[in-house]
Amino acid sequence: MINNPEFDQYADDYDAALAQSLELTGEDKHYFARGRMQLVADVLGKQGIRIHDVLDFGCGIGSATPYFFEMLNADSVVGVDVSPKSLNVARSHYVNETRAKFATIEEYRPESQFDLAFTTGVFHHIPLEHREQSAAYVFQSLRANGLFAFWENSPWNLGTRFVMSRCPFDKDAIRLSPPEARRLLRKQGFEILSTLYLFIFPHALKWLRGLEKPLSCLPLGAQYLVLCRKPDDKDKLK
Repeated sequence: MINNPEFDQYADDYDAALAQSLELTGEDKHYFARGRMQLVADVLGKQGIRIHDVLDFGCGIGSATPYFFEMLNADSVVGVDVSPKSLNVARSHYVNETRAKFATIEEYRPESQFDLAFTTGVFHHIPLEHREQSAAYVFQSLRANGLFAFWENSPWNLGTRFVMSRCPFDKDAIRLSPPEARRLLRKQGFEILSTLYLFIFPHALKWLRGLEKPLSCLPLGAQYLVLCRKPDDKDKLK
């Protein structure tokens, strides 16, 4: 699928590099990780959806892992990535967490077992010629009616573009817009449920963050979520 694990070179100092690129936002990676997971939790909660098994596609060093358990109350998480060194760092972080497992994308075979797949800021690193294959991999990993929370950086947000320009591992990124993401996902068979935007106001304007939820349908945020679903086979017969 992807045979160039360039993130091996960043595995040991990933957090430091990310912190430096985020410095001007006034927030750290935990603020953004919690915000993303909270939005997903809110959407699932409104629909009464209970998540058991999660695929973290492009998990890196496992930064999102604790939030799946804490905020989504997941039973298990499988993190997959192309970087063996990043996965080793993840395993060392969660050596006592039996509910979390990590594997390379080549090692894990999609088996239609997950209720939810999650990815954040991964697809802009995937070469264009591999993106469809990567989306198909996620599709095949989900159960019927399973959900895919597809998070990406918005190329329409100037703050995002500036942060990415400061980030060493984003130097070769090929951004994708929300319409491009939806086309990619539809082509693999996903049903698009919603597109939401988050992280509109920086720390200096945090007193305005109460407006972010009402404004989440407008393309203003630094990141966006395309929430989509793998249809049941019965849906195809309708």
